[in-house]
Amino acid sequence: MGKLLKKMSFFSVLMAIVFMFVQVLSDLYLPTLTSDIINNGVSKGDVKYIWSVGLVMLGYSVISILASIGNTFFATKESQKLGKRLRSEIYQKVEYASLDQFDQFGTATLITRTTNDVNQIQMVTQMGLRIMMMAPITLIGASIMAYRLDHQLTKIFLYVIPILMVFLGVVMYFAVPLFKSMQTKTDKLNLIFREGLTGVRVIRAFNRDDYEAKRFDTANQDFVNTAIKVNTIVAFLIPIVTLIMSGTNILIVWQGGHYIANMEMDVGNLIAFMTYATQILMSFMMLSMIFVFVPRAQASAERINEVLDMKDDILDPEKPVELTEASPELSFQQVDFRYAGAEKCSLQQIDFTAKKGETVAIIGGTGSGKTTLVNLIPRFFEVENGSIQMNGTDIRSYRQQDLRSRIGFVPQKARLFKGTIRDNMLYGDQQATDEQIWKALEIAQAKDFVSQLPEGLDSRVEQGGGNFSGGQRQRLCIARALVKQADVYVFDDSFSALDFKTDGQLRQALKENVTDSIVVLVAQRISTVVDADIILVLDEGKLVGKGTHQELKENCTTYQEIISSQLREEEIA
Repeated sequence: MGKLLKKMSFFSVLMAIVFMFVQVLSDLYLPTLTSDIINNGVSKGDVKYIWSVGLVMLGYSVISILASIGNTFFATKESQKLGKRLRSEIYQKVEYASLDQFDQFGTATLITRTTNDVNQIQMVTQMGLRIMMMAPITLIGASIMAYRLDHQLTKIFLYVIPILMVFLGVVMYFAVPLFKSMQTKTDKLNLIFREGLTGVRVIRAFNRDDYEAKRFDTANQDFVNTAIKVNTIVAFLIPIVTLIMSGTNILIVWQGGHYIANMEMDVGNLIAFMTYATQILMSFMMLSMIFVFVPRAQASAERINEVLDMKDDILDPEKPVELTEASPELSFQQVDFRYAGAEKCSLQQIDFTAKKGETVAIIGGTGSGKTTLVNLIPRFFEVENGSIQMNGTDIRSYRQQDLRSRIGFVPQKARLFKGTIRDNMLYGDQQATDEQIWKALEIAQAKDFVSQLPEGLDSRVEQGGGNFSGGQRQRLCIARALVKQADVYVFDDSFSALDFKTDGQLRQALKENVTDSIVVLVAQRISTVVDADIILVLDEGKLVGKGTHQELKENCTTYQEIISSQLREEEIA
């Protein structure tokens, strides 16, 4: 956790400490003034003295209040700034992480680490600049002041404090592990809740509402039971400390009464001593609360550091090559790829070259490696062997930003962002004009339905594009990629939700309008790939066929099987 706390501002921390010292010193001096009023004012009937000392007490109280406000301001300001920095750093780290690294954590735990875990750090930081400093300073200061008043009575603390520490130790022994386990249970709760929200259509379609509700209730109840248990244990602290404090005051009054009776102690001193005793015991209680929350925050800090310490496994070269405006060319040269931890390569010996104006279609069975192959083009993953070249240079020689600026990518899952259609289109090119956007929509066969919307390009897009059909979402995603003037356009099974007529029209529009770029498309249907210049046939990660439709129909067994599974004999001929 110390690594995270180093991110705090030195000035804010210093000011919080200064104000805390002022507050504690003011609070420590008040019981002494109370003692003076009783001993020299009340006992002698000196009203003037009472007023004069009372005004001094009022002054110190005002100073204490102002110092407390100053300390709270800087403590809160710094803890919130730290939280802001941590959330930004986690988000940026995740945004730049490779897909392999992202998959290692998962969405649910990353959300928890960005919210709940950061909140734990914020809370402990604020407590640290408030209670963690106040408790030891007050403890030491009150002990010194109490000893000055009567060193005999301070012997009571030699009996009371060990008893208090034993009780606090027992409470912490049982509570701290439970606090740590709550973080993991929060992850699980987040995971189930997110799955339930994103998969609501599937859940309803299969009538699994009750099952998912029970699944969530089980995780929720587990979290609740742990929270109740840990808070019940911690709840013992207040009555225990109250009981010990009451017992301590009884001992002080009983022993101090004898001293007063023997004229060995003034009444005012006894009252002041009791106040200091309360401050000492309250300091111990505050320290105990720190020991309860710090381990929980430490667990959160470790989880946050796991993300922040994640080493980037896809790095830009130290001396990047400039990606020139040359005629586009994409080449895979004996490429092998293996997912992290996998025993077997997902792609083996992939080799092909595509030039300006050509369309490369990739087809194969489920799990054959089609999506994996196109994900290597923008360097979402790093190849194991071989090389991928753009314009004759290995893509690892370019900056990732430069490389991806030349690629228009449509992922397998059509994903739109909340906002307007125009906002989503501008994702492809922030400088795009309405004319360019409408042209891209026309090529993507989306112009007709967008123009019929009352607000046109300013029509609302709900989260994930939920207010559009699957085919409409796909066409909008294709248009978003086409708005970008790219050297390579990648369509990862992006026509799957389109009917045959729209599919054919879209491919024809691409052929007529995208003549200066390379088009790489993944498809399941023969009709989608039949006109491609190069067709790659994948089977279990291996390139088993490469050529035109006519060549593969005659020479590639796997391609022939795909054709026979989709077309009738008369259509094949």
